Amino acid sequence: MLAVKAFLVALSATAVSSVPLARRQFPYGSTPVRGANIGGWLVLEPWITPSIFHQFGGSVIDEYTLTQRIPNAGDILRNHWDSWVSLADFQKIADHGFNSVRIPIGYWAFEKYRGDPYIQGAADYLDKAIDWARQTGLKVWIDLHGAPLSQNGQDNSGQLTSSPGWTSGNSVQATLDVIGQLADKYGSSDYADVISGIELLNEPRMSALPGGRGATQGYYQAGFETVRSKGQTPVIIQDGFTDPSSWNGFLTGQGTSGAIVDHHEYQVFTNENVALTPEEHVNYVYTSADSWAQGQDKFVICGEWTAAMTDCAPALNGYGVGARYDGTYSTRNADGSYSGSAFVGSCDTINFIDQWSEYNKTTTRNYIAAQLDVFENQIQGWFFWNFKTEATAEWDLFRLIDAGVWPSMG
Repeated sequence: MLAVKAFLVALSATAVSSVPLARRQFPYGSTPVRGANIGGWLVLEPWITPSIFHQFGGSVIDEYTLTQRIPNAGDILRNHWDSWVSLADFQKIADHGFNSVRIPIGYWAFEKYRGDPYIQGAADYLDKAIDWARQTGLKVWIDLHGAPLSQNGQDNSGQLTSSPGWTSGNSVQATLDVIGQLADKYGSSDYADVISGIELLNEPRMSALPGGRGATQGYYQAGFETVRSKGQTPVIIQDGFTDPSSWNGFLTGQGTSGAIVDHHEYQVFTNENVALTPEEHVNYVYTSADSWAQGQDKFVICGEWTAAMTDCAPALNGYGVGARYDGTYSTRNADGSYSGSAFVGSCDTINFIDQWSEYNKTTTRNYIAAQLDVFENQIQGWFFWNFKTEATAEWDLFRLIDAGVWPSMG
């Protein structure tokens, strides 16, 4: 049986490789990307899977501390990798009109750095996901979500830290080594039917990094050249919390011959944004797009966005940190002072879609529809964050679909 399966896989790969390259690649510019992020899987985030973290009473706040402090972290991770995503999830995504998935993964899946505690094994699951994407007709962005020493200090980089250290020492070269491995394996024409992009790094917080924007830009240049040396796989650069147009003139080329810019658009991480009414959130989608979605010289994809109009998801702002929306948010500033938030509304029912009022459902649907409008008509598409969560409806694509809140995409 195994021999027969191997023969069929080889036969399929041969058939795919015989199709002209242009017909195997995703048609950026003529078809909008409609994607879902497969977050919280190969890089843990406490707010997506709180059950992994709650059992340790606050001593584990990210994947780094899990692997550093918990003796059976390997078993926890493997159980999670085996259960959080399935072929059926990919089929559900495809069945509802999506054409792509973005899969975050950390550098440590391919190469560890200076004795860090991370546990390897996630790379095998990336291969499994790519196989599922082939079976269901989805394209894949491989997103390097975490870099050595953290590129943004957030738990989504693998390590929550007040001093992100990426770009110091030889961390940039170590990251390029990982990109080289990705390019060697997935950047060839053999993967052009399924890999629609390699994203060099998620959300570098350039203002907080030792090397600033210059070091990030140098890394992008070298990473782009590394991927291009292996083939024509599209290369994605994340705008680093700036407008996409700030990257004009850099890695510019016609279509996908240059880089694609990944922009993230959220309205829940300031006191002012969570105080907006649902109708004001919709208006802000369009007024904000007047700046960030205009004037760029490259394709732009919104690689992360959400249906959330609050920050009520537990641990969204960090493990043990409250929410701005209900006034429980408090964070320590560099000078030792604390910044808090004023009460806007209760979070009691927001995370439970079966408790939403019809007004909640209708306004959320309108908010989603407004973003789809901008992302498909002013730029080249989008990836919703996230395909599912354990406990927060606003961010959970599957819950939104099942409850009839997600709008028809035609």
